[in-house]
Amino acid sequence: MIDWELAGRTARTLMGAGPETTREEAAAVVRELHEAAAASVGHVQALTGMTPVAGGPVPEVAVVDRPAWVDANTRGMAALLDPLVAKLQEQQDRRPGPIATAIGSRATGAQAGAVLSFLGSRVLGQYEVFGTGGRLLLVAPNIVATERKLGVDPSDFRLWVCLHEMTHQLQFTAVPWLHDHLEQQVAAFVAATDLSPEVLRERLQDVLRGIGDAVRGGDEGGEGLMALVSDPAQREVLDRITAVMSLVEGHAEFVMDGVGPDVVPSVRVLRQRFAQRRKGTGPLDRVVRRLLGLEQKMKQYADGRTFVGGVVDRVGMDGFNRVWTGPETLPLVEELTAPARWVERVHGRPAVTA
Repeated sequence: MIDWELAGRTARTLMGAGPETTREEAAAVVRELHEAAAASVGHVQALTGMTPVAGGPVPEVAVVDRPAWVDANTRGMAALLDPLVAKLQEQQDRRPGPIATAIGSRATGAQAGAVLSFLGSRVLGQYEVFGTGGRLLLVAPNIVATERKLGVDPSDFRLWVCLHEMTHQLQFTAVPWLHDHLEQQVAAFVAATDLSPEVLRERLQDVLRGIGDAVRGGDEGGEGLMALVSDPAQREVLDRITAVMSLVEGHAEFVMDGVGPDVVPSVRVLRQRFAQRRKGTGPLDRVVRRLLGLEQKMKQYADGRTFVGGVVDRVGMDGFNRVWTGPETLPLVEELTAPARWVERVHGRPAVTA
């Protein structure tokens, strides 16, 4: 269905190499990012009260360039999506012919490559949940480009980014069932669909029309790719996926700010300037963000941060950590902006703000 090799080639062709640095500067950045990642471990564990499961795997921390990030993500997406696409085809009992498959896979491969080129020049770090069994990627050229653009202290910024990403690593090493839960939800999302190729094509055309309207000054593309999801069962699964992703993103946001100026002296400046970066740089950038669902991701950061902070205010960090007990204690999507409702449901008592 998707030519992942073509997707990788397309992405590497479309995106630039990143900011100019000397060989010595690049080596220093790589060294400092590894040091910052190692230093982040103790800060994250101290603030969260979480520790990796004893005897579990120790994820690799890899400082990579943009092409390496693309390669990692084509492998990860293929590992996740290809088996699910095959399952969807079996459910629908209809497979395209070899010519249609070749043409379609190359077309979607080129489209996927364009998406990866956009993301690959912006992503600062990523914990690989799928495909590699867990690995932390720090994208050095993007980190350097961002710290220069924001005009912030490089050492503070690199440590701040590592605090966020190491929180994700801790979430999945301290809560081993979380990975399987996410995979199960993605499988449930596919199982709930009954789209035919014809209907899918019509909805894609609606999305493209919305993007055209946005470029001409409209509403920035409506729901973007979310417009492809209309089945109530899929929306229900999507709510569960959104809730858990909002939790893990909001938890990382809480930690990277919660360490305070004793650890990251310019943390308040970093937060202020980084918040501006997330709004996008221009009309086209905002359109693409809406199309790719990045606007929704920004909402996940905000709602998740509201939830984590609200719960910690009411029941403390130990009380919040009940969220990691099992799938039944994960927040519902409607609880993200109403943390008192989660406290009452999970702790069995009305929440009182301290």
